[in-house]
Amino acid sequence: MSKATITASAAALLDQFVSELRTTGDIQRSMLQGYTPTLAERSWFSLFEGRNEALIFGIVSFALHQGVYYGRYLPYLICDYIPAMHKYKLQPDRQISNAQWWKCVNSLLVSQIFVQLPMMMFFLPAAKMAGFDCGAPFPSWVRVAFQVCVFFVIEDFYHYWAHRMFHYGFLYKRIHKVHHEHTAPFGIAAEYAHPIETAVLGQGTIAGPLLFNYFIEQVHITTMLVWIAARLWQTVEAHCGYDFPWSASHWLPFWAGASHHDYHHMAFVDNFASTFRWWDSIFGTDRRYQDYEARRTAKAKAE
Repeated sequence: MSKATITASAAALLDQFVSELRTTGDIQRSMLQGYTPTLAERSWFSLFEGRNEALIFGIVSFALHQGVYYGRYLPYLICDYIPAMHKYKLQPDRQISNAQWWKCVNSLLVSQIFVQLPMMMFFLPAAKMAGFDCGAPFPSWVRVAFQVCVFFVIEDFYHYWAHRMFHYGFLYKRIHKVHHEHTAPFGIAAEYAHPIETAVLGQGTIAGPLLFNYFIEQVHITTMLVWIAARLWQTVEAHCGYDFPWSASHWLPFWAGASHHDYHHMAFVDNFASTFRWWDSIFGTDRRYQDYEARRTAKAKAE
């Protein structure tokens, strides 16, 4: 392929992206002819009617992100002020100061507004170009649930290797060390990270839907929102610092959960996966954790 051909192709893609970026919502264009939309579909498309689609989708995505992220953290924050719940803390001897908490929150807001929000604003045009379904009808909940489960598996594999990469040399020293400022993590510390890490690890969240859409079947844009909410729910739980008897890791043996990731922050090594335990088990990066966890649970039972 010649340089001129590559340049022309890149220019055409850029023109298409800019065109999608300027698209105004039209509910009739989003419906199959003769199709009667459900209440949920009418409500969804009414948000975009006569408005810039990329802008509205970005705002909706950001509102969803903030609501799920901080809403998921709220129960753990409340537990911090209930002494009876402290017996479930994984590192009860380590407490965060008000200064550390506010530093985390301020850093998060800067990252979420200036790094994540722009990415969300540009996502819809890119998704359309990638072939995502943005119309009606919506997919069934069974289809959505299946796709989200597959996205979790893909993201977990990507996260394992990308996270492990960040623990080498200058990548750790210059980038990933920011996330490890909290040796005893708490819910909202999940996204406390260097902007480069946020961008790189965030690709795992996008890769699942893109690969599934390209190789298996079409993904609806609303499924992407469900996936984002599920991923946020999981990552806040992984950083919560609590191991409750009802936590998912106690009834889903392959689920990593808070105890798995809390060890990673405490020891600075091993347990690189985000959601599941199998990659660390397969590649032997959970052996020290298994020894530690056996001692921790035995001590908890003795008390």
